[in-house]
Amino acid sequence: MKLLAMDTSNQTLAVAVLEDTKLLAQFQMNRKMNHSLTLMPAIESVMQASGLKPKELDRIVVAQGPGSYTGIRIAVTTAKTLAETLQLELTTVSSLAVLAANSQTDKLIVPLMDARRNNVYGAAYRWENQQLVNVIADQHIPLADLLKKINEPAIFVGETEKFRAEIAESLTTAEICTSDSLNLPNGLVLGKFGLLADPIENIHGLVPEYLKRVEAEEKWLETHQPGDENYVEKI
Repeated sequence: MKLLAMDTSNQTLAVAVLEDTKLLAQFQMNRKMNHSLTLMPAIESVMQASGLKPKELDRIVVAQGPGSYTGIRIAVTTAKTLAETLQLELTTVSSLAVLAANSQTDKLIVPLMDARRNNVYGAAYRWENQQLVNVIADQHIPLADLLKKINEPAIFVGETEKFRAEIAESLTTAEICTSDSLNLPNGLVLGKFGLLADPIENIHGLVPEYLKRVEAEEKWLETHQPGDENYVEKI
């Protein structure tokens, strides 16, 4: 199976082309830039480097979130458009699972993304029988509350630098990763997960996994009935 994988959940842009589990081409950029301007050129670059034409692809894989509201939408919208236009299968993978999968360890793996105001998008994963198992579900949560759920040796990956002191104070045995190779999303890892995932039946109905309403929607709901929240999505 030939597939194109993409992740714009946060600052890092990761794109890869795979044939089964073999990497054909990969692009990764970790600069604060507008993914809406950089994603398609990156896709064109890896497709050209892979030697494949778009019509030769079988599947699109996209990191569905959580992460940056705008970032997730860019990749998900692009993936849906390509899948529908080229008549390809589409699969999704948790953005936190992609981060966790970088670490091959017996420890509990805790991927983090900064959600501001000392909140995080976080979860916990573990390798069992060569499969990455979700132990604590992906969620939007105060970091202090997430740390209370960790009661065994753990490695923290992802956007850890900002939270280093708090993690170290709460969990003295915790390992806090500093390596970009483990802290940044990887297109090859995303593609391998997408290779095993079931294709989405309703591509048009796919929406990002925000895990939290955007601030504008929360403010809107302060003056509207809860049953009206779909109005915001329609707008």
